[in-house]
Amino acid sequence: MNKDASRGLFLILGFFQAGMFGFIVFAAVMANAFPPTSTYIMPSLGIMAFGMSYLYPQFKQKDERMKLIRQKGLEYAYFALLVYFMILMIILQFNLLTLSALDVLYILTALTICTVFICMVIAAKKY
Repeated sequence: MNKDASRGLFLILGFFQAGMFGFIVFAAVMANAFPPTSTYIMPSLGIMAFGMSYLYPQFKQKDERMKLIRQKGLEYAYFALLVYFMILMIILQFNLLTLSALDVLYILTALTICTVFICMVIAAKKY
């Protein structure tokens, strides 16, 4: 598969995930309900697909720059995730929000996916 076809496929998958998320949120709003927590994963998968669309040319080369982008992106994501954990612990400790364990897992999964790929895109632009 050539470079343009792979990037295009990632873009299509990103728009598909964004559309599915939009449809579920629209249906929830029309039903006067809050969207299910499992829908938090959908926009993060869309962000992942858009990020991979941007990163595909760099990752395809498998050179030192790709390794640096991955390393720096994961370093940035690690510190961002520590901040997320601290904020979530404070929210749960002081009962600012009532969340089930499954809600917390969905939120952390979505934040992790988004953060890792956004940090890799930032590292790709920086390095």
